[in-house]
Amino acid sequence: MNLEQYKHQYGNRDDAAPGWDAIDAQLGRVYGDQKPRHWGTVLKHMLGGPDPIDGISAFECRDRQPHLHFCTYGYSSLYYDEASVGKDFSRFGFEMTFRLAGPLPPAEEPIWVCNLLQNLARYVFKSGKWFESFHWVPANGPIRAGFETDIVGLAFVTDPMLLPIDTPHGRVEFIQAFGLTESELAHLKARTKSCQEIVEHHRRANPLLVTDLLRRNVAGDLL
Repeated sequence: MNLEQYKHQYGNRDDAAPGWDAIDAQLGRVYGDQKPRHWGTVLKHMLGGPDPIDGISAFECRDRQPHLHFCTYGYSSLYYDEASVGKDFSRFGFEMTFRLAGPLPPAEEPIWVCNLLQNLARYVFKSGKWFESFHWVPANGPIRAGFETDIVGLAFVTDPMLLPIDTPHGRVEFIQAFGLTESELAHLKARTKSCQEIVEHHRRANPLLVTDLLRRNVAGDLL
């Protein structure tokens, strides 16, 4: 799409959000007409709001292990922006996803996941660095504050269900966060196992890499 085509298609709409629409369309290919849970910010980041991510949606997924599938809106260029037309990558070039194991529908609103995803975005927006497959980070404690869990870190992988998309503002990939235990982080820090080895170990039994907060730490690991 060139600039003139872009102006013709979106320029007469005050609410034009070509990037957002492209993300919605890709999620729609997976989840059809399912209406997701959605959390939006009161004040958008571009208008001075404190949260980098303007919105987060969560879909119910029952493939293999029931879980909520979260997707962010904000790492890529979402709104009408002539300067972004024809770029190779849309802003940071990705959106973040996360899969949380649990009964469907969930017994409580998982606001803590939104806080986790916003905190990851703050790191990216402040540092200018971004996540790619098999990057990993410690969480400096349980990923859910106030909840007894051994998941204390995150690995990053390509989302197994959401293929990259070409938007009017450039390419967007979907990078998924997956929870790691303390023993898995110890392997990574000691370089006795790679992030890819740990991820592929889990993928055999958990192909969608759903994070289960009840997964326990195993000293020395079973890898």
